[in-house]
Amino acid sequence: MDPMFIKPFIASIQNVFSTMMQLQVTVKEPFVKKDSNPCHDVSGIIGMSGDVQGSVILSLPQKTAENVVALFAGCPMQLGTPDFADAIGELVNMVSGGAKAMFKDKRVSISCPSVIIGGNHHVARQSDIPCVVIPCTTDCGDVYIEVMIKPASVSSPAKTVAATAHPAKA
Repeated sequence: MDPMFIKPFIASIQNVFSTMMQLQVTVKEPFVKKDSNPCHDVSGIIGMSGDVQGSVILSLPQKTAENVVALFAGCPMQLGTPDFADAIGELVNMVSGGAKAMFKDKRVSISCPSVIIGGNHHVARQSDIPCVVIPCTTDCGDVYIEVMIKPASVSSPAKTVAATAHPAKA
């Protein structure tokens, strides 16, 4: 995977966590993930489309997720409640949105986030996209960003239709 897709996520998580929670993030060496099992118990997932396609997962152990959400919301929240899931979804949204803004000359959209809570959950992913894990450490615990994105390889159907519907005049 092109490092230009990894660096924005590193900058974004450091920015979001320091700005929103005054929480410093130390980034360890990224690595390619071999299996599809989640790194931790809580996963916030966002899809990416446009010039870049794939998905991003913010993965946290339960205790870290509880601590991070409490800092983010300003009060403790029960694991498994809609507000807890919304907070995790908003964090992955902010990290992914910040990263996509740093993709130079790329038009990228992100989906609404989904959140999965519970040990041993499985997140299926496209087999043709490698997963790069960015391990991060905070005072609240470990946080992993799993980045599974690639450049779009085909032109969009809208461009194809527009080109055939309005051919250039000779």
